[in-house]
Amino acid sequence: MTRICVAGGTGQVGREVVRLAVKEGHSVAVLCRNPPSPGSPARTAGAEYFAADVTTGEGLAAAVAGAAVVIDCLEGRSGKALKNFADGGARLLAAAQDAGAARALVLSIVNCDRSSFGYYASKAAKEQVYELSGFETAAVRATQFHSLLASIFAAGSRLRIIPVVKGARFQPIAPAYVAAALLEAALEPSAGVRHSIRTIGGPEIQEMEEFARQWKTATGSRGRLVRLPLPGAMGKFLRAGLNLVPQERHAGETFSRWLAMSADSL
Repeated sequence: MTRICVAGGTGQVGREVVRLAVKEGHSVAVLCRNPPSPGSPARTAGAEYFAADVTTGEGLAAAVAGAAVVIDCLEGRSGKALKNFADGGARLLAAAQDAGAARALVLSIVNCDRSSFGYYASKAAKEQVYELSGFETAAVRATQFHSLLASIFAAGSRLRIIPVVKGARFQPIAPAYVAAALLEAALEPSAGVRHSIRTIGGPEIQEMEEFARQWKTATGSRGRLVRLPLPGAMGKFLRAGLNLVPQERHAGETFSRWLAMSADSL
């Protein structure tokens, strides 16, 4: 049994990491700003929850105490959280080292270091913090999640359109598969490498329009597919295909299968 601390263990991937680790019999500490109440669907029975804040360092020592490995699934999408994203990673790493942890892993995005888009740039900055820490670390880079595409289509559908970015293809992956890859990497015997990068992608690469059609069929949406240009850094990133890793197509649910499994929440 290994003591594992999952930072951001109530998020989309973090929740799955916690669930899998508990199922495998590991001792799991969940670090989050606002722990879910007992009985909440966001809470996994058998895991311990700690209120902690990586932006201030408050509560970190208690959350990482006794952990052999830390898995960082935290997100910083906007505002102060985005601005302090890399600094938060540094505080988490420092606490992990002080607690005697053997290694730390961070969830990231494929080719995030090749984009100036703010959210992706913050991921690259945190990766660099991990790489330069002197601690044994790894970054697990994944392609975009199925839920990202679904949320884009759903948002547009409220206006009776289903937006499709011109020239964009995607290789979506299930969060549960990413969680399994993170946990596997966390529990591997040490290879003596200070920092490594692992890349995983979804099982299929298709035009965004094809994924939109699948979503429309699954949800019964009456929205009209509309092809739109996407300017700026994110548009450039997608048109260049930097969100894809054709050489790293892994098993797991296809988008259509994920839609069928998620029908109740779409």
